[in-house]
Amino acid sequence: MEQKSTVYDASKIKVLEGLEAVRKRPAMYIGDTGVAGLHHLVYEVVDNSIDEAMGGYCTNISVTIHVDNSVTVIDNGRGIPVDMHPTEKRSAAEVVMTKLHAGGKFDNESYKVAGGLHGVGISVVNALSKRLELEIKRDGFVYTQNYERGTPIDEFRQVGVAKGTGTKVCFLPDDQIFEVAEFSFSTLSNRLRELSFLNKGLTIEIEDERADRKNSFQYEGGIRSFVSHLSTNKVALHPEPIYFEDEKDGVIVEIAFQYNDGYAENIFSFANNINTHEGGTHLSGFRSALTRTINNFVTDKAPKGQKIALSGEDVREGLVAVISVKVPNPQFEGQTKTKLGNSEVRGIVEALSNDFLAQYFEENPAVIRGIVEKAIGAARAREAAKKARELTRRKSALESNTLPGKLADCSEKDPSQCEIFLVEGDSAGGSAKQGRDRRFQAILPLRGKILNVEKARFDKMLKSTEIQTLITAIGAGIGADDFDIAKVRYHKIVIMTDADVDGAHIRTLLLTFFYRQMRDIIEQGYLYIAQPPLFKVKRGKQEWYIKDETQMSKYLIEQGAAKAALILGEKRITGKRLETHVYQLNEFLRYLDTFQRHRQSRVIVKTLALHKRLTASVLAFKDLLEKEMDAIATTYRAFFLSEKDRSIAYEIVKDVSDRFKVIIQTADATNPLVVDYEFLTSHNYRELQKHIEILELMGFPPYKIEIENKVHEVELLLEVVETILNAGKAGMNIQRYKGLGEMNPEQLWETTMDPQRRNLLAVELGDLEEVETTFTTLMGDQVEPRRLFIENHAAQVKNLDI
Repeated sequence: MEQKSTVYDASKIKVLEGLEAVRKRPAMYIGDTGVAGLHHLVYEVVDNSIDEAMGGYCTNISVTIHVDNSVTVIDNGRGIPVDMHPTEKRSAAEVVMTKLHAGGKFDNESYKVAGGLHGVGISVVNALSKRLELEIKRDGFVYTQNYERGTPIDEFRQVGVAKGTGTKVCFLPDDQIFEVAEFSFSTLSNRLRELSFLNKGLTIEIEDERADRKNSFQYEGGIRSFVSHLSTNKVALHPEPIYFEDEKDGVIVEIAFQYNDGYAENIFSFANNINTHEGGTHLSGFRSALTRTINNFVTDKAPKGQKIALSGEDVREGLVAVISVKVPNPQFEGQTKTKLGNSEVRGIVEALSNDFLAQYFEENPAVIRGIVEKAIGAARAREAAKKARELTRRKSALESNTLPGKLADCSEKDPSQCEIFLVEGDSAGGSAKQGRDRRFQAILPLRGKILNVEKARFDKMLKSTEIQTLITAIGAGIGADDFDIAKVRYHKIVIMTDADVDGAHIRTLLLTFFYRQMRDIIEQGYLYIAQPPLFKVKRGKQEWYIKDETQMSKYLIEQGAAKAALILGEKRITGKRLETHVYQLNEFLRYLDTFQRHRQSRVIVKTLALHKRLTASVLAFKDLLEKEMDAIATTYRAFFLSEKDRSIAYEIVKDVSDRFKVIIQTADATNPLVVDYEFLTSHNYRELQKHIEILELMGFPPYKIEIENKVHEVELLLEVVETILNAGKAGMNIQRYKGLGEMNPEQLWETTMDPQRRNLLAVELGDLEEVETTFTTLMGDQVEPRRLFIENHAAQVKNLDI
């Protein structure tokens, strides 16, 4: 056996240079390399723009998610400084992009208040990006530099003149670092909406080019508008949010809140625009002041000799609040800044809140009366729930077997090795019991739909038999005083329902229960949703399952390519080569789609991409541009088989930067296409050019595909893909799978329960405001918002169960 070296000397001390430390230990800087860390990259870039806005230099920020999952962030702030750094002997912009702890947040002059405090934000994003393109408009010029994994690949240089100022950052997260690659439009939208609420008048836009979605946020009402947004679809106890803003010892405190007739407490806290998910001293200060002030009011108004003591939980029932503080030197816990630690902030928030609330409640007796009545009702319900819990515990103690009878438990006792499936119906529950691995898999069949806890108070919820069964099976208790995450009996709790309307409803009811009553289970990562296959495919006597639409498309292309031949002149492309070409075509078409969504001609865009001589530099010379456009018009006509729609009309004019631009109108597009510096250097156009080889290979129509000795001629590239997909479907019966009961135990194990082959969807909280609004809309008492939600999202439904 080889002897390991035990020498520990200076040679063992590794010094990580530059951004190497970030790539070695990314979680230290962005929290993790999963979904949260991926989105944190965008937040770090946007936070720099927000700091410009807080300083009064920026009024517009735009974020774009491109089809390749890269992201562009543009602001109209001052632009990162471009002059030579006095000690680093290179541009200040390159220093900011490549050096940790380099930035404008340390001198307390460039920024009085800032969210990005450690000077690591943008350099960390650069280090963790496969590529990053920086463009700065400053002092009347445009400057650019490109990076790969944090390293400059060219010189920082001036490339032209500019109108206005600002910074543009386009980055592609590194797939060597991140476990996931897909940005969530809704997650980013919610964060940007937050920032817009927190910065009155700032306009923030987000566009998702993958699915043609856009949002634009601007709120003059600030956090009052935020509270109104969070209270949407709830019945308010008082018409307008209660709001105040004050300052003490350099700390600006801004608070807005409103009570509703619901039972949940929703408080969102921010420090220097950073969402402090775990709260901190500012949240503690407000909670303490609110409880004390309301209790003082109750004591003053209570009948003589009667003592009413309301807990913090009682006075916060139905509360929606936003707390925003601006602190000159905030202390956050870790780079991801989820908790504010400044001890002095608690005292400041508490003192200012006490003064304001005492005066406000004195001047608005009707408001405080409604709040107190609700709090007293909450206290009585808390007492009733306490008695119900005690009764449940006594009952359990008297029974010989405390686990519910219909639970088929597993033999393993270590919770970290155990999983429980919450299965819809006794039939599917029976199949799951037979198909499971009894050592570590437990099955709990749920009969019918459980109680909607969104509409029920705690004491009523505890009377539901199905919910009692669920609480007992999980084994961790229920309620703020009783629930103990350490006692959870299974570290994988899997919701397994049918893929139909009823199944979706039951899944939503269960998610509502866990979100409202056992949120710790979601936060710990214990809750999952089973993903039964979406399709059952049958050919002859053979049948098999396919998990999702992506896999289905891949399978059909594979099958179609095996039957078809693409005829290009004298060449016949078949089999795996054809399969590869179809994937390349699909990628090319995805980029073309981004132009079509703006009602621009797909044909003219692909024609321009073919003409590689048409570059940004040509825009400086009108004669060269005219010559190139004549050639483009000829190529454009070759993409049409018929005589109609063949002509293009164009005009060459000067733009604001003394360059020329071309305005092109075609018969197959609603909007004219403006070919200027911005277009030719845009992310999507450059990416389209990277995939141009497939278009050069395909040439011009007609495109010929031979299937079973019959040649099909088509005009469009999209028709080539569709023809091969249809060839793959031939002779195949494809059924969209719905019910778990359609599978026998062996099939259920193989497709949905076997840890080696199954697909589980982890349930994560994401942005709490959006989660809160969604649960209230879908599960609350108000019918009208639910109807509007259904109408607004009807077009997105892919599989309607009628």
